[in-house]
Order: sequence, then C-alpha cells, then structure tokens
Amino acid sequence: MADGINPKHTDKRTAERYQRGGQVEEDAFKKHLADLPDVADKGVPIETQMDGDIMDDLDDEDDDLDEEDDDAEDGDDDAEDSDEDKAAE
Repeated sequence: MADGINPKHTDKRTAERYQRGGQVEEDAFKKHLADLPDVADKGVPIETQMDGDIMDDLDDEDDDLDEEDDDAEDGDDDAEDSDEDKAAE
C-alpha cells in the first residue's frame, strides 16, 4: 500500500484497536479509506430461495416458547409447595 498501512490494520473490526494501540495513526487510516475506489456499481442483486415450508420452522419456535412457559409455571408451583411445607412444620 502506498500509505504504508498493513492490510490487517485496515480491517473494520480491528482498526479502532490498532489506532488506540498506536500501531496506526487515525489520519493515515482516514486517508486510506478516502483513497479506496467506489465499487458500488459493480454490485449485483442476489436472489435466494428457501427449501421446505417456512411455516414449519415458525411453528417450531412457537412450540419452544410454550415449553418455556410451562417450565416457568412448574417452577412457581414448586416454590409455593415448599412454602406450604415449611409453614406446616
């Protein structure tokens, strides 16, 4: 690279850490970003298709939520029973 920035230091996910650590100057990084070419016109739309019935997947999520509600209710009953047991003693 012409500005001397190591390519690993330009990764969007780690660039801030390298700047804080002093491995890359903020001005050099901003210049690097400004010098990048605009490639938006090279993008192409992508179409995807899902196999199977999506409603089956959604139904499973509802079942999972119902099971969690049942588990929570069971835990509440146990707590009430133990309070009653303690009072009886």
